[in-house]
Amino acid sequence: MMSALYRISRAFGPPTVDKNKSNALKFGILGAAQIAPMTLITPAKSHPEVIVQAVAARDRSRAEEFAKKHGVPEVKDSYQGELHPLYVLCVRLRQLIRFIELEDILDDPNIDAVLIPLANSLHLEWSIRAIRAGKHVLLEKPSVNTAAEAEVLFNMPELSQPNAPIILEAFHNRFHPAIQLFLSFISPRDVEHVYTDCMVPSWMVDKNNIGYNYELGGGSMMHMGTYTFAMLRMVFDDEPEECLTCQVSTLGDGVHDKCDADSRATFRFPNGGMAEANSTFKGPILWKPSEARVTHREILIEDKSLPATQEQVRVRKVTMHGYLNAFIWHRIDVEDSYVIRKKENPQHIMRKWVESKSHKAYSYKEAGGKWANLPGEDWWMSYRWQLEEFVNRIKGRKAAFWISGQDSIKQMKMLDMAYEKSGLGLRKTGSFR
Repeated sequence: MMSALYRISRAFGPPTVDKNKSNALKFGILGAAQIAPMTLITPAKSHPEVIVQAVAARDRSRAEEFAKKHGVPEVKDSYQGELHPLYVLCVRLRQLIRFIELEDILDDPNIDAVLIPLANSLHLEWSIRAIRAGKHVLLEKPSVNTAAEAEVLFNMPELSQPNAPIILEAFHNRFHPAIQLFLSFISPRDVEHVYTDCMVPSWMVDKNNIGYNYELGGGSMMHMGTYTFAMLRMVFDDEPEECLTCQVSTLGDGVHDKCDADSRATFRFPNGGMAEANSTFKGPILWKPSEARVTHREILIEDKSLPATQEQVRVRKVTMHGYLNAFIWHRIDVEDSYVIRKKENPQHIMRKWVESKSHKAYSYKEAGGKWANLPGEDWWMSYRWQLEEFVNRIKGRKAAFWISGQDSIKQMKMLDMAYEKSGLGLRKTGSFR
């Protein structure tokens, strides 16, 4: 317990290291969002090659307050985007007026990269603007609102040029060592069924929350469901063939009826495996850790000690508790059920037994195997592992784990599948190009 408390306190209050100022990447933050400290500011403290230099927000006073609270040196003139009245007017007259607006934070040659933690509906516009300005982009998930937007963003010609900017969809939990250890116990081709869930307590998301704003890309699947969908794709190491069902509920108040408050979607994957993904904004008061349960098909285990008339088979179940915030707490349970039976009569069981073991990995050293020599500390939060790989990629070093643009496009296609099946329809596709 003491070691866990130390690890968690260290994660949220990491040591500040000396910065290599001649070689450090300077970041700007577009929007004084609540998630920005967790995503970038806190993990940057322990990274010698990252300096959080500037922040911009629609409300300059809010940006100034944010900068003062988090020790950000500069406050740039506010970004405005589609929410600015003049911009809205120009959108309406887009066919007549060529409107290009690059804000100070993107014009600043001293800014190397930007974090975009804005509302989902603004991701496409500001990612395109940043890439065209030559900035690397750390983009909060989901990357955009629809697969059509993802195709536009991740296939930008600028991204295929020499020395192109790097863009990463910030699925922080996918970079944590525990996720890789969990996946190492799974044989994707043999997966028969997967159950995933992810929730936030209802008291955290009221009707005025961005999660219930359709215009800004709201909905429980867009926010919490992205994690469950990504887990399914990683477990099967493939893309779903079809969304079979998607049951949703809304607030039912006639105002927020396009946004799902909770969802339960089922998918079929190419190997015939079935998957279930549950997400909700209406979780219980006490937080339930996210969970992924994987059941494999029965497979034959070679055992040369058995008589020729007998065979050994195994069914494996792998469960990960706490896959979303594994740096706080997680547990991976592996349960192998063995049976020795007659070949000619499988119902004739000679012997059966179960072997169970639990695992954890707060560092790649602890995960062991092929990852044992990767750098990192057991108190690093998943956002810190993510930042490590983002910087490695920008610096031209090998990134041990990565989320490609094509991966992000496929992720959005799965979300589109679910929303179309739910009857709510796709999230709103923006017009910015």
